[in-house]
Amino acid sequence: MYLAAANGEAAGTFAQAFQLWDLFMFGFTILIAWGFIRLLRHDRTNKLGIGFSAVALLLFLFLDVLVVANWMGYLDEIQDAMSFLRSW
Repeated sequence: MYLAAANGEAAGTFAQAFQLWDLFMFGFTILIAWGFIRLLRHDRTNKLGIGFSAVALLLFLFLDVLVVANWMGYLDEIQDAMSFLRSW
């Protein structure tokens, strides 16, 4: 009985945590990764473009990890582990 209640609670948590904007975040990450790979393959002279897209890709990958952690219910634990950032 407890297992069934826990599964229902987890499904409700995912449904509450999912937002349509999450899909846009994954789409933007794929577009940035595609542009970054294209820059590395064809135009290595554009150092500014490579650096900017690398920083943007790292940022979006980090945000995608946070989105998935929110879906799984681990976002509070990550925020507690990163509590040193709140002291600003």
